[in-house]
Amino acid sequence: MHSSFVGKLGPVLILFGATVISMNIGIAEPIAVRFVEGVQHSFLVLSSLDGTIIADGETTQTVRRGRVTAQLTFRFRDGSMYEDKVVFSQGTTFRLISDHLVEKGPAFPEPTDTLVNASTGQVTVRYKDKGGTEHVITKRMDLNVDLANGLVSTLLKNISPTLAETNVSMVVATPKPRVIGLEIRPEGEDSVAVGRLRASAIRYVVKVKLGGIAGAVAPILGKQPADTHVWILRGSVPAFLKSEGPLYDGGPIWRAEPVNPAIATTAGTHRH
Repeated sequence: MHSSFVGKLGPVLILFGATVISMNIGIAEPIAVRFVEGVQHSFLVLSSLDGTIIADGETTQTVRRGRVTAQLTFRFRDGSMYEDKVVFSQGTTFRLISDHLVEKGPAFPEPTDTLVNASTGQVTVRYKDKGGTEHVITKRMDLNVDLANGLVSTLLKNISPTLAETNVSMVVATPKPRVIGLEIRPEGEDSVAVGRLRASAIRYVVKVKLGGIAGAVAPILGKQPADTHVWILRGSVPAFLKSEGPLYDGGPIWRAEPVNPAIATTAGTHRH
C-alpha cells in the first residue's frame, strides 16, 4: 500500500474549479503500538493473479534510537524499480517521520519520486510528463498525525480485528501532492496451512476515500481507485501473509507475498 493510488480525475474537476479538490478528512488518532517492530530482512515476489512473476522484492528493517527505518524494493523483470523507504517512531503510537517513494521504468505510466517529510509537512514530487520533461513540485502541507505512507502493513498487524473500521490518511502524488483517506475494514477470516500446521488469517480490505466533490464524482467517472486486500496472520505474533491490489493508480491487481530464497550449497561445505 503506497502513495500513488489516486490519479487525476480529468477535465470534469477542472470545470468545477480548484476549490472542489480540497479534502475534508477529520483528524484521526494514530494507531497504538501493540507489537513493537524490530530488525527484519525478508524477500517477496510480485505476481499477476494468474501466477506470472512480475518482480522480485526485498524488505529490510533496522531500529536505532527509537526510530525504525524500513525499505521495500521491487525489481521488475522489465527493468523497472519500485522503492519505498519509510522512517517512523514507535512510542505509544506509530508516527511517520518521513517516506521516500521512487517509481521508475516502463512498468509505471508516470514515473515519480515523492518525498514526504511528516515532521515539517514539506512534500516534494519529481515527475516526468509524457514528453519526458522533468518537473518538481514542492508544497508545505498540514499533515495529520495518522499519516500512513509506507506503514499500512505495519499498522494492520496492530489494529484489533474486532474494530469494524479504522481510518488513516495518506499523501499521494497526482502529480500534485494531496491527502486522501484510507478506510480499513476486516472482511473475514481465512484458514492458513503450512504443511500439517494450521492457523488463521484476518482478511482486510483497504479502500481509498477521496473526499469532497472529487470523491463524489470519482465512482461516476469510473475513477474510484481499486480496493486492496491484505491477509494478516492471527495470534500472539501477527505477520503479513499476502496482499492483492494495484501498485499505482489505474494499474492491474498484483499479488505480493513472502518467498523463501533458494540456497545453493557450495561443494565441500555441507555438514552432516
